Amino acid sequence: MPLNGRRAQAVRNDELILAAARAVFAADPAAPIATVAERAGVGISALYRRCTSKEELLRRLCADAVRLYNREAEAALADGGDHGAMFRRFMRRVVAADLYALTLRLAGSFTPDAELRREALRAQDLSTRLFERARAAGAIRPDVVLDDIALVFEQVAAVRLADEQRTRLLRERSLALMLDALRMSPADPLPGPPPAREEITRHWAT
Repeated sequence: MPLNGRRAQAVRNDELILAAARAVFAADPAAPIATVAERAGVGISALYRRCTSKEELLRRLCADAVRLYNREAEAALADGGDHGAMFRRFMRRVVAADLYALTLRLAGSFTPDAELRREALRAQDLSTRLFERARAAGAIRPDVVLDDIALVFEQVAAVRLADEQRTRLLRERSLALMLDALRMSPADPLPGPPPAREEITRHWAT
């Protein structure tokens, strides 16, 4: 059933606000919420009808990103093909969708709620299953751990230029180099101990 005029406009406004918020806060998490309304082309009152505060909006953006990450991970796990190729496609899709870059930028700028924590735990479980399956297939060098993959995403997400297209291309290039490094036969062991969980989650300290 098609939405009536008022409901359809509310849906459009919601989509505009979320798209504007992603762009604004990915560039500057400290930006005022009024900047989001201005970019979306809606009044500040329309924005506040959908999110009562900037913190709620940030939390929603992050939760949306984690849910999309989980859908991508579920799709990868359902792929019955080559496990190594599946894992690499999954990483490329996460980078292309800017999921890790967005959550990394927003981490620590709001207090996660119970729903977001549940989604994050699910993301950890799905990531572990993907990683272990790819490593068991011999697609990942044996001295790499799951938290190394989190650092790969973090390093690729750090590539950010004013030119969005150039940013995307450089991220693709950086990820391609790292994916090759993950699966090569190691000539030497990796130096030092692997990253600890608290080192990976440090961004979420508020």
